Amino acid sequence: MSEPVVRLAGVTRSFAQGDVRIDVLKGIDLEIMPGEIVGLLGPSGSGKSTMLQAIGLLEGGFGGTIEIAGANASALAAGGRAALRRDHIGFVYQFHHLLPDFNAIENVVLPQLIAGRTRGEAEVRARELLEALGLGQRLQHRPSQLSGGEQQRVAVARALANRPALVLADEPTGNLDEATADRVLQELLRLVREEGSAALIATHNERLALAMDRVVRLQDGHLTGAT
Repeated sequence: MSEPVVRLAGVTRSFAQGDVRIDVLKGIDLEIMPGEIVGLLGPSGSGKSTMLQAIGLLEGGFGGTIEIAGANASALAAGGRAALRRDHIGFVYQFHHLLPDFNAIENVVLPQLIAGRTRGEAEVRARELLEALGLGQRLQHRPSQLSGGEQQRVAVARALANRPALVLADEPTGNLDEATADRVLQELLRLVREEGSAALIATHNERLALAMDRVVRLQDGHLTGAT
C-alpha cells in the first residue's frame, strides 16, 4: 500500500493579540494519498489559509508533526524545508501572483529554472501545460493582456510545472465570476488528475467542493470527517 503524500498529526497553531492567545489550529490530523484530491471547507476566518501555510512549510510556529512525501518537515531546518517545498509542493493562490513583466510561458518556465531544469526542458514543459489549459494562443501574452480566468490558468500551469507530489490551492477561484470559476476549477482538477498529483483545495463553496474526491471541514480549530 502506498504511503500518504501528506500526513499531519496533532498540528497546532496559535497567535497572540496583545495579552490574548488565539488558537487557530487545535490538533489537526490528516492524511492525503497519492492522486487524491481533497476539498478543505470552512467559513472565512476558520483557519484554512493557516492550515495550508502549515502544510506548505511557508512559516514556522506550528506544533505537531508534518510529513511531506515521506520526510518529516517538522524536524528540518529552514533550508531543508525550502528544498522540500521546492521539490514536492505546488501552490495556487486566490490571486494569480504572476510576474507582470514576463509573459505566460516565461511565468511557467521560471520555477523550473530555479529547480535546475534547462531552459529548453522548461519551455517544452511550460508549453505542454499551457496548451493543455487552452492557452496555446496566449503564450506570449503578459498577465495584463490576459483575462482573470486566463491568468489563473497560467497560475495552475506554474503550480504543476515541477510535477509536484502535492498541489495546495487556497480559494483558487475566489476572484472569478461563477461561470469562469467552474471552468478553471474543472481544468485544475483534470490536470491534477492527469499529472497524478495529490491536492488539497481550500474553498468555502460547497458546490465546488462536491467535484473533489472527498471533503474535510475546518471549524473552531478542528478538522472533521469526510463527506
